[in-house]
Amino acid sequence: MRPSQDLKGRLNVHFQGEEGIDAGGLTREWYQLLSRVIFDKGALLFTTGGNNATFQPNPNSVYQTEHLSYFKFVGRVVAKALFDGQLLDVYFTRSFYKHILGVKVTYHDIEAVDPDYYKNLKWLLENDVSDILDLTFSMDADEEKHILYEKTEVTDYELKPGGRNIRVTEETKHEYVDLVAEHILTNAIRPQINSFLEGFNELIPRDLISIFNDKELELLISGLPEIDLDDLKANAEYTGYTVGSGVVVWFWEVVKAFNKEDRARLLQFVTGTSKVPLEGFKALQGISGPQRFQIHKAYGAPERLPSAHTCFNQLDLPEYTSKEQLQERLLLAIHEASEGFGFG
Repeated sequence: MRPSQDLKGRLNVHFQGEEGIDAGGLTREWYQLLSRVIFDKGALLFTTGGNNATFQPNPNSVYQTEHLSYFKFVGRVVAKALFDGQLLDVYFTRSFYKHILGVKVTYHDIEAVDPDYYKNLKWLLENDVSDILDLTFSMDADEEKHILYEKTEVTDYELKPGGRNIRVTEETKHEYVDLVAEHILTNAIRPQINSFLEGFNELIPRDLISIFNDKELELLISGLPEIDLDDLKANAEYTGYTVGSGVVVWFWEVVKAFNKEDRARLLQFVTGTSKVPLEGFKALQGISGPQRFQIHKAYGAPERLPSAHTCFNQLDLPEYTSKEQLQERLLLAIHEASEGFGFG
């Protein structure tokens, strides 16, 4: 309900029932939590592609009440995050980045949505289709149901007027594949795309975003997909410890053995986001600008859990007596306390 000009102001986040002053860390966490809710399958707004890791609008979002107003809202959220230099916990399909940029999609973009269907189209282009007599400029009901999988009553879809009576030939198969791609990637979700862009372009006009390509836009919205541990270590700073302190050496050995999910949890715990800035860890932001990953010596009982200050990207690490104790305490902290704020 806010006018778009208001959305260009600074956000200040306060979580109900929690202490904390938002100096940047709470905002980062808010964006992360909000993006997880938006892209949860239960919301029916987005569906995952063939790799189950990238998202695009769900053609069945119509089952969500006022679904188009939600897409406009999501467009505003994504644009606001981009406007604020915040990263979201989501990756879109390549075709959806192209829609944001106003770039034409191609049949190659189907691979990320439906790898098997892409292989079928690729086969058509690489082989003679003269003997396939039932291939027409239409998609049969089964194909349509595959796209609109929750609809019980689906008819075939003509890719062009009279298409169900027009055979696909060697001369026209490229046109057929292009029309299939346009239908699957655009026409089936056109209302959702338009509503998303209506919200997105309120804050970021297309002429400003169009200077990027789809891969660059992905990095701007979501950051680097992998956590480079060497880069994190190279951009860490220490207070009360040095890089050669026993606890610090153990810390990096423990984190090196972490799986991908636990590394992301550690980053979320310390910085408020599990995403890596486009320029790497040297570009981590804190309360007053660039703020590197901090490891501070925590005084007091040696068995206490590590704690973090997300506004300063700061991990307070007690001087544990063994590597095993450090690993146990750190894992407990990042699994049980990676979200929220409170005084311990």
